[in-house]
Amino acid sequence: MKIRRLLATAVVAAVTAPAALAPVAPASAATGPAAPRPQVPPLGRSSGAPYAADDAARPSLMELEKAAAAARQAYDAAVAAEAAAVRALADELSDTAPRAVTAAGAVRDAEAAAAARQADADRLADAEAALKDLPEGATEAEKARAEQDVADALAAAEDAAEAQEAAGTRAKEATRARDDARAAASALVHRAGEDKAKALAAREAADKALADARKEAERGACVPEDRLTVEVTGLPATITAGTTVDFTVRVGNGTDRTLDEVWPYVKVEGSDDLLDVLWSTAGSPAWQDADADHYAGAVEKLAAGAHAEVKVRLRVAASAPAGDGVATVAADYLNDDESCGGTPEFHEYGFGVVAAAPLPGPPAARPASPARQPQGAAATRPLTTPAAGSLADTGSSSTVPQVAGAAATAVALGAGLILAVRRRRPDTEA
Repeated sequence: MKIRRLLATAVVAAVTAPAALAPVAPASAATGPAAPRPQVPPLGRSSGAPYAADDAARPSLMELEKAAAAARQAYDAAVAAEAAAVRALADELSDTAPRAVTAAGAVRDAEAAAAARQADADRLADAEAALKDLPEGATEAEKARAEQDVADALAAAEDAAEAQEAAGTRAKEATRARDDARAAASALVHRAGEDKAKALAAREAADKALADARKEAERGACVPEDRLTVEVTGLPATITAGTTVDFTVRVGNGTDRTLDEVWPYVKVEGSDDLLDVLWSTAGSPAWQDADADHYAGAVEKLAAGAHAEVKVRLRVAASAPAGDGVATVAADYLNDDESCGGTPEFHEYGFGVVAAAPLPGPPAARPASPARQPQGAAATRPLTTPAAGSLADTGSSSTVPQVAGAAATAVALGAGLILAVRRRRPDTEA
Protein backbone atom coordinates (compact mmCIF):
# COMPACT_ATOMS: atom_id res chain seq x y z
CA MET A 1 0.00 0.00 0.00
CA LYS A 2 1.49 3.31 -1.04
CA ILE A 3 1.89 5.67 1.87
CA ARG A 4 1.23 8.92 0.05
CA ARG A 5 -1.29 7.72 -2.49
CA LEU A 6 -3.77 6.34 0.02
CA LEU A 7 -3.40 9.42 2.16
CA ALA A 8 -4.14 11.65 -0.82
CA THR A 9 -7.31 9.77 -1.74
CA ALA A 10 -8.45 9.93 1.86
CA VAL A 11 -8.02 13.70 1.79
CA VAL A 12 -10.01 13.99 -1.43
CA ALA A 13 -12.80 11.95 0.11
CA ALA A 14 -12.75 14.17 3.19
CA VAL A 15 -13.05 17.30 1.05
CA THR A 16 -15.78 16.02 -1.25
CA ALA A 17 -17.80 13.97 1.25
CA PRO A 18 -16.65 14.68 4.80
CA ALA A 19 -19.77 13.20 6.37
CA ALA A 20 -19.53 9.81 4.68
CA LEU A 21 -16.86 7.20 4.21
CA ALA A 22 -17.05 7.06 0.46
CA PRO A 23 -15.00 4.43 -1.42
CA VAL A 24 -11.51 5.67 -2.13
CA ALA A 25 -10.50 5.73 -5.77
CA PRO A 26 -6.84 5.04 -6.62
CA ALA A 27 -4.72 7.94 -7.75
CA SER A 28 -3.62 8.26 -11.32
CA ALA A 29 -0.18 6.77 -11.98
CA ALA A 30 2.48 8.58 -13.95
CA THR A 31 3.94 6.95 -17.03
CA GLY A 32 7.53 5.86 -17.35
CA PRO A 33 9.76 3.53 -15.32
CA ALA A 34 9.24 3.51 -11.58
CA ALA A 35 11.66 2.53 -8.82
CA PRO A 36 10.58 -0.04 -6.20
CA ARG A 37 8.38 1.37 -3.46
CA PRO A 38 7.79 0.30 0.13
CA GLN A 39 4.63 -1.74 0.59
CA VAL A 40 3.70 -0.24 3.95
CA PRO A 41 0.56 1.37 5.34
CA PRO A 42 0.04 5.11 5.02
CA LEU A 43 1.48 7.58 7.44
CA GLY A 44 -0.93 10.35 8.20
CA ARG A 45 1.00 13.63 8.44
CA SER A 46 0.13 16.97 9.90
CA SER A 47 1.70 20.31 10.71
CA GLY A 48 2.66 19.64 14.30
CA ALA A 49 -0.43 17.53 15.13
CA PRO A 50 -0.27 13.78 15.85
CA TYR A 51 -1.00 11.23 13.15
CA ALA A 52 -4.43 10.55 14.56
CA ALA A 53 -6.20 10.45 17.89
CA ASP A 54 -4.99 6.94 18.77
CA ASP A 55 -1.42 7.73 17.72
CA ALA A 56 -0.97 10.75 20.00
CA ALA A 57 2.26 10.55 22.00
CA ARG A 58 2.75 6.94 20.88
CA PRO A 59 6.42 5.92 21.35
CA SER A 60 8.35 4.51 18.44
CA LEU A 61 9.50 0.91 18.27
CA MET A 62 13.06 2.03 18.94
CA GLU A 63 11.95 3.95 22.03
CA LEU A 64 10.08 0.89 23.29
CA GLU A 65 13.15 -1.26 22.72
CA LYS A 66 15.24 1.18 24.74
CA ALA A 67 12.58 1.28 27.48
CA ALA A 68 12.43 -2.52 27.64
CA ALA A 69 16.23 -2.75 27.83
CA ALA A 70 16.27 -0.15 30.60
CA ALA A 71 13.52 -2.02 32.48
CA ARG A 72 15.48 -5.26 32.23
CA GLN A 73 18.59 -3.53 33.53
CA ALA A 74 16.58 -2.03 36.39
CA TYR A 75 15.18 -5.45 37.28
CA ASP A 76 18.63 -7.05 37.20
CA ALA A 77 19.88 -4.27 39.45
CA ALA A 78 16.96 -4.84 41.85
CA VAL A 79 17.71 -8.58 41.97
CA ALA A 80 21.35 -7.83 42.73
CA ALA A 81 20.35 -5.30 45.39
CA GLU A 82 18.09 -7.82 47.09
CA ALA A 83 20.83 -10.45 47.07
CA ALA A 84 23.26 -7.93 48.56
CA ALA A 85 20.71 -7.04 51.24
CA VAL A 86 20.22 -10.70 52.14
CA ARG A 87 23.97 -11.16 52.43
CA ALA A 88 24.21 -8.06 54.62
CA LEU A 89 21.49 -9.39 56.91
CA ALA A 90 23.23 -12.74 57.17
CA ASP A 91 26.44 -10.94 58.09
CA GLU A 92 24.67 -8.94 60.81
CA LEU A 93 23.06 -12.08 62.20
CA SER A 94 26.40 -13.84 62.40
CA ASP A 95 28.12 -14.16 65.79
CA THR A 96 31.29 -12.88 64.16
CA ALA A 97 29.71 -9.59 63.04
CA PRO A 98 31.51 -6.62 64.65
CA ARG A 99 28.43 -5.41 66.52
CA ALA A 100 27.64 -8.95 67.66
CA VAL A 101 31.19 -9.42 68.96
CA THR A 102 31.03 -6.08 70.79
CA ALA A 103 27.66 -6.89 72.30
CA ALA A 104 28.79 -10.34 73.42
CA GLY A 105 31.89 -8.90 75.09
CA ALA A 106 29.83 -6.22 76.83
CA VAL A 107 27.42 -8.85 78.12
CA ARG A 108 30.29 -10.94 79.46
CA ASP A 109 31.76 -7.86 81.18
CA ALA A 110 28.38 -7.10 82.73
CA GLU A 111 28.07 -10.66 83.97
CA ALA A 112 31.57 -10.51 85.44
CA ALA A 113 30.78 -7.20 87.13
CA ALA A 114 27.65 -8.68 88.60
CA ALA A 115 29.63 -11.64 89.93
CA ALA A 116 32.24 -9.30 91.43
CA ARG A 117 29.56 -7.24 93.09
CA GLN A 118 28.01 -10.35 94.55
CA ALA A 119 31.38 -11.46 95.92
CA ASP A 120 31.97 -8.07 97.51
CA ALA A 121 28.49 -8.13 98.96
CA ASP A 122 29.21 -11.55 100.47
CA ARG A 123 32.48 -10.26 102.00
CA LEU A 124 30.60 -7.32 103.47
CA ALA A 125 28.06 -9.64 104.98
CA ASP A 126 30.82 -11.82 106.44
CA ALA A 127 32.62 -8.78 107.87
CA GLU A 128 29.43 -7.48 109.43
CA ALA A 129 28.73 -10.93 110.92
CA ALA A 130 32.24 -11.17 112.32
CA LEU A 131 31.92 -7.77 113.94
CA LYS A 132 28.59 -8.74 115.44
CA ASP A 133 29.92 -12.06 116.71
CA LEU A 134 32.91 -10.63 118.60
CA PRO A 135 32.98 -12.04 122.13
CA GLU A 136 32.38 -9.82 125.12
CA GLY A 137 35.97 -10.12 126.13
CA ALA A 138 37.31 -8.99 122.72
CA THR A 139 40.05 -6.43 122.94
CA GLU A 140 39.79 -2.96 121.49
CA ALA A 141 42.26 -3.91 118.80
CA GLU A 142 40.09 -6.85 117.75
CA LYS A 143 37.01 -4.61 117.65
CA ALA A 144 38.87 -1.99 115.61
CA ARG A 145 40.12 -4.61 113.12
CA ALA A 146 36.61 -6.05 112.70
CA GLU A 147 35.14 -2.60 112.14
CA GLN A 148 37.86 -1.84 109.56
CA ASP A 149 37.04 -5.09 107.74
CA VAL A 150 33.41 -4.00 107.53
CA ALA A 151 34.38 -0.57 106.23
CA ASP A 152 36.70 -2.06 103.61
CA ALA A 153 34.08 -4.58 102.49
CA LEU A 154 31.47 -1.85 102.27
CA ALA A 155 33.70 0.33 100.07
CA ALA A 156 34.49 -2.63 97.82
CA ALA A 157 30.81 -3.48 97.54
CA GLU A 158 29.96 0.07 96.57
CA ASP A 159 32.69 0.11 93.89
CA ALA A 160 31.48 -3.24 92.58
CA ALA A 161 27.92 -1.94 92.37
CA GLU A 162 29.04 1.08 90.33
CA ALA A 163 31.15 -1.14 88.08
CA GLN A 164 28.23 -3.49 87.55
CA GLU A 165 25.91 -0.61 86.67
CA ALA A 166 28.40 0.78 84.13
CA ALA A 167 29.01 -2.65 82.62
CA GLY A 168 25.28 -3.24 82.42
CA THR A 169 24.78 0.07 80.59
CA ARG A 170 27.51 -0.81 78.09
CA ALA A 171 25.98 -4.22 77.54
CA LYS A 172 22.54 -2.72 76.91
CA GLU A 173 23.95 -0.16 74.45
CA ALA A 174 26.01 -2.74 72.58
CA THR A 175 23.07 -5.12 72.44
CA ARG A 176 20.77 -2.37 71.22
CA ALA A 177 23.25 -1.38 68.51
CA ARG A 178 23.49 -5.00 67.38
CA ASP A 179 19.73 -5.43 67.33
CA ASP A 180 19.19 -2.10 65.54
CA ALA A 181 21.70 -3.08 62.86
CA ARG A 182 19.97 -6.41 62.40
CA ALA A 183 16.56 -4.71 62.18
CA ALA A 184 17.89 -2.22 59.63
CA ALA A 185 19.38 -5.04 57.56
CA SER A 186 16.10 -6.92 57.73
CA ALA A 187 14.16 -3.81 56.65
CA LEU A 188 16.58 -3.36 53.76
CA VAL A 189 15.86 -6.89 52.62
CA HIS A 190 12.13 -6.16 52.79
CA ARG A 191 12.47 -2.94 50.78
CA ALA A 192 14.74 -4.65 48.29
CA GLY A 193 12.11 -7.34 47.82
CA GLU A 194 9.45 -4.71 47.19
CA ASP A 195 11.73 -2.88 44.74
CA LYS A 196 12.40 -6.12 42.91
CA ALA A 197 8.68 -6.81 42.64
CA LYS A 198 8.08 -3.33 41.22
CA ALA A 199 10.99 -3.69 38.82
CA LEU A 200 9.64 -7.05 37.70
CA ALA A 201 6.23 -5.53 37.02
CA ALA A 202 7.84 -2.67 35.10
CA ARG A 203 9.97 -5.09 33.08
CA GLU A 204 6.97 -7.23 32.23
CA ALA A 205 4.97 -4.15 31.22
CA ALA A 206 7.83 -2.86 29.04
CA ASP A 207 8.32 -6.27 27.45
CA LYS A 208 4.61 -6.52 26.74
CA ALA A 209 4.51 -3.03 25.24
CA LEU A 210 7.47 -3.91 23.03
CA ALA A 211 5.94 -7.23 22.04
CA ASP A 212 2.63 -5.56 21.21
CA ALA A 213 4.45 -2.91 19.17
CA ARG A 214 6.39 -5.55 17.29
CA LYS A 215 3.20 -7.42 16.53
CA GLU A 216 1.66 -4.20 15.31
CA ALA A 217 4.77 -3.54 13.26
CA GLU A 218 4.46 -7.02 11.77
CA ARG A 219 0.92 -6.10 10.80
CA GLY A 220 2.35 -3.07 9.03
CA ALA A 221 1.45 -0.25 11.40
CA CYS A 222 3.83 2.67 10.93
CA VAL A 223 4.85 5.25 13.48
CA PRO A 224 5.98 8.87 13.19
CA GLU A 225 9.70 9.45 13.60
CA ASP A 226 10.67 13.10 14.06
CA ARG A 227 14.33 12.13 14.23
CA LEU A 228 14.16 11.27 10.54
CA THR A 229 14.75 14.64 8.87
CA VAL A 230 14.58 15.93 5.32
CA GLU A 231 15.46 19.30 3.83
CA VAL A 232 15.98 20.95 0.45
CA THR A 233 18.99 23.02 -0.56
CA GLY A 234 19.80 24.75 -3.82
CA LEU A 235 16.26 25.31 -5.07
CA PRO A 236 16.20 28.80 -6.64
CA ALA A 237 13.53 31.35 -5.88
CA THR A 238 12.62 31.65 -9.58
CA ILE A 239 12.88 29.30 -12.53
CA THR A 240 12.49 30.35 -16.15
CA ALA A 241 10.28 28.20 -18.34
CA GLY A 242 12.30 26.11 -20.75
CA THR A 243 15.23 25.67 -18.33
CA THR A 244 16.52 22.96 -16.01
CA VAL A 245 17.61 23.42 -12.40
CA ASP A 246 19.24 21.01 -9.97
CA PHE A 247 18.78 20.97 -6.22
CA THR A 248 19.50 18.58 -3.36
CA VAL A 249 17.26 16.71 -0.91
CA ARG A 250 19.17 15.73 2.23
CA VAL A 251 17.79 12.92 4.43
CA GLY A 252 19.21 12.51 7.94
CA ASN A 253 18.85 9.59 10.36
CA GLY A 254 18.87 11.06 13.87
CA THR A 255 17.74 7.81 15.48
CA ASP A 256 20.03 5.41 17.34
CA ARG A 257 19.65 2.54 14.89
CA THR A 258 20.21 1.85 11.22
CA LEU A 259 17.17 2.34 8.99
CA ASP A 260 17.24 -0.45 6.44
CA GLU A 261 15.44 1.37 3.62
CA VAL A 262 14.69 5.08 3.52
CA TRP A 263 12.47 6.41 0.76
CA PRO A 264 12.79 10.13 -0.01
CA TYR A 265 9.50 11.63 -1.13
CA VAL A 266 9.87 14.48 -3.65
CA LYS A 267 6.89 16.06 -5.33
CA VAL A 268 7.05 19.22 -7.42
CA GLU A 269 3.88 21.00 -8.58
CA GLY A 270 3.33 24.02 -10.76
CA SER A 271 0.82 25.53 -13.12
CA ASP A 272 -0.54 22.88 -15.50
CA ASP A 273 2.02 20.39 -14.15
CA LEU A 274 4.41 21.21 -17.00
CA LEU A 275 7.29 19.90 -14.87
CA ASP A 276 9.56 16.90 -15.17
CA VAL A 277 11.29 15.59 -12.01
CA LEU A 278 14.33 13.31 -12.12
CA TRP A 279 16.59 12.04 -9.36
CA SER A 280 20.08 10.71 -8.94
CA THR A 281 22.11 9.35 -6.01
CA ALA A 282 25.68 8.24 -5.45
CA GLY A 283 24.50 4.63 -5.65
CA SER A 284 22.38 5.28 -8.77
CA PRO A 285 24.14 8.12 -10.60
CA ALA A 286 22.05 7.87 -13.77
CA TRP A 287 19.13 10.31 -13.83
CA GLN A 288 15.80 8.57 -13.34
CA ASP A 289 12.20 9.73 -13.26
CA ALA A 290 10.51 9.93 -9.87
CA ASP A 291 7.97 7.14 -9.59
CA ALA A 292 4.21 7.41 -9.66
CA ASP A 293 4.08 7.93 -5.90
CA HIS A 294 6.81 10.60 -5.96
CA TYR A 295 9.49 8.49 -4.32
CA ALA A 296 12.98 9.40 -5.52
CA GLY A 297 14.74 6.08 -5.21
CA ALA A 298 15.75 4.42 -1.95
CA VAL A 299 18.62 4.81 0.49
CA GLU A 300 19.86 1.45 1.77
CA LYS A 301 21.13 0.97 5.32
CA LEU A 302 21.15 4.59 6.49
CA ALA A 303 23.23 4.34 9.66
CA ALA A 304 22.34 6.09 12.90
CA GLY A 305 23.53 9.69 12.80
CA ALA A 306 24.26 9.50 9.06
CA HIS A 307 22.69 11.35 6.15
CA ALA A 308 22.28 10.81 2.43
CA GLU A 309 21.71 13.22 -0.43
CA VAL A 310 19.44 12.85 -3.42
CA LYS A 311 20.07 15.08 -6.39
CA VAL A 312 16.89 16.29 -8.03
CA ARG A 313 16.67 17.75 -11.52
CA LEU A 314 13.62 19.85 -12.37
CA ARG A 315 12.80 20.50 -16.02
CA VAL A 316 10.27 23.22 -16.70
CA ALA A 317 8.62 23.06 -20.10
CA ALA A 318 9.14 26.07 -22.35
CA SER A 319 5.38 26.39 -22.64
CA ALA A 320 4.92 26.69 -18.89
CA PRO A 321 3.19 29.97 -18.03
CA ALA A 322 4.29 32.28 -15.25
CA GLY A 323 3.04 31.25 -11.86
CA ASP A 324 3.92 29.68 -8.54
CA GLY A 325 5.31 26.25 -7.82
CA VAL A 326 6.02 24.21 -4.73
CA ALA A 327 8.39 21.35 -3.93
CA THR A 328 7.10 19.03 -1.22
CA VAL A 329 9.49 16.65 0.54
CA ALA A 330 9.26 14.00 3.23
CA ALA A 331 10.83 10.61 3.93
CA ASP A 332 9.62 7.17 4.94
CA TYR A 333 11.48 4.09 6.13
CA LEU A 334 10.92 0.36 6.12
CA ASN A 335 13.09 -1.97 8.22
CA ASP A 336 13.86 -5.64 7.78
CA ASP A 337 11.87 -6.38 10.94
CA GLU A 338 8.78 -4.90 9.23
CA SER A 339 8.79 -1.79 11.40
CA CYS A 340 8.13 1.35 9.41
CA GLY A 341 7.47 5.03 9.76
CA GLY A 342 8.46 8.41 8.46
CA THR A 343 8.76 12.11 9.01
CA PRO A 344 5.70 13.39 10.88
CA GLU A 345 5.27 16.36 8.54
CA PHE A 346 5.58 17.44 4.93
CA HIS A 347 7.94 20.30 4.18
CA GLU A 348 7.17 22.65 1.28
CA TYR A 349 9.54 24.95 -0.59
CA GLY A 350 7.92 27.53 -2.85
CA PHE A 351 9.36 29.01 -6.04
CA GLY A 352 8.19 31.17 -8.92
CA VAL A 353 8.04 30.27 -12.61
CA VAL A 354 8.95 32.99 -15.11
CA ALA A 355 7.52 32.58 -18.60
CA ALA A 356 10.03 32.05 -21.37
CA ALA A 357 10.89 35.13 -23.46
CA PRO A 358 8.70 35.30 -26.58
CA LEU A 359 10.26 34.55 -29.95
CA PRO A 360 10.87 37.54 -32.24
CA GLY A 361 7.90 38.26 -34.50
CA PRO A 362 5.09 40.69 -35.23
CA PRO A 363 3.51 42.39 -32.22
CA ALA A 364 0.34 40.32 -32.66
CA ALA A 365 2.31 37.16 -31.86
CA ARG A 366 3.42 38.44 -28.47
CA PRO A 367 1.47 37.73 -25.28
CA ALA A 368 -1.42 40.06 -24.64
CA SER A 369 -0.31 40.64 -21.04
CA PRO A 370 3.09 40.49 -19.29
CA ALA A 371 4.03 37.37 -17.35
CA ARG A 372 3.43 37.44 -13.62
CA GLN A 373 6.60 38.18 -11.70
CA PRO A 374 7.94 35.73 -9.08
CA GLN A 375 7.59 36.34 -5.40
CA GLY A 376 11.32 36.76 -4.72
CA ALA A 377 13.86 34.88 -2.63
CA ALA A 378 11.45 34.49 0.25
CA ALA A 379 9.47 32.07 -1.89
CA THR A 380 12.00 29.31 -1.20
CA ARG A 381 11.45 29.44 2.56
CA PRO A 382 10.39 25.93 3.74
CA LEU A 383 6.83 25.53 5.02
CA THR A 384 5.51 22.71 7.14
CA THR A 385 2.25 21.41 5.74
CA PRO A 386 -0.31 18.75 6.63
CA ALA A 387 -0.68 15.39 4.97
CA ALA A 388 -2.92 16.82 2.30
CA GLY A 389 0.25 18.18 0.69
CA SER A 390 0.17 15.08 -1.51
CA LEU A 391 -3.30 15.88 -2.78
CA ALA A 392 -1.98 16.05 -6.33
CA ASP A 393 -1.37 12.31 -6.21
CA THR A 394 -4.97 11.96 -7.39
CA GLY A 395 -4.39 14.02 -10.50
CA SER A 396 -2.88 17.23 -11.80
CA SER A 397 -3.31 20.46 -9.88
CA SER A 398 -3.71 23.69 -11.79
CA THR A 399 -3.53 26.05 -8.80
CA VAL A 400 -1.34 25.42 -5.76
CA PRO A 401 -3.36 27.72 -3.42
CA GLN A 402 -6.49 25.68 -4.18
CA VAL A 403 -4.63 22.52 -3.16
CA ALA A 404 -3.57 24.13 0.10
CA GLY A 405 -7.14 25.23 0.81
CA ALA A 406 -8.44 21.75 0.15
CA ALA A 407 -5.75 20.36 2.42
CA ALA A 408 -6.76 22.65 5.25
CA THR A 409 -10.39 21.59 4.82
CA ALA A 410 -9.30 17.95 4.83
CA VAL A 411 -7.36 18.31 8.02
CA ALA A 412 -10.31 20.01 9.69
CA LEU A 413 -12.96 17.60 8.43
CA GLY A 414 -11.24 14.35 7.56
CA ALA A 415 -8.85 13.42 10.38
CA GLY A 416 -11.03 10.55 11.42
CA LEU A 417 -11.48 9.47 7.82
CA ILE A 418 -7.76 9.46 7.20
CA LEU A 419 -7.33 7.21 10.22
CA ALA A 420 -10.09 4.93 9.04
CA VAL A 421 -8.58 4.64 5.58
CA ARG A 422 -5.12 4.21 7.06
CA ARG A 423 -6.32 1.22 9.05
CA ARG A 424 -8.20 -0.22 6.08
CA ARG A 425 -6.71 -2.63 3.57
CA PRO A 426 -3.16 -2.58 4.95
CA ASP A 427 -1.85 -5.15 2.45
CA THR A 428 -3.14 -3.83 -0.87
CA GLU A 429 -2.17 -0.92 -3.01
CA ALA A 430 -4.58 2.00 -3.14
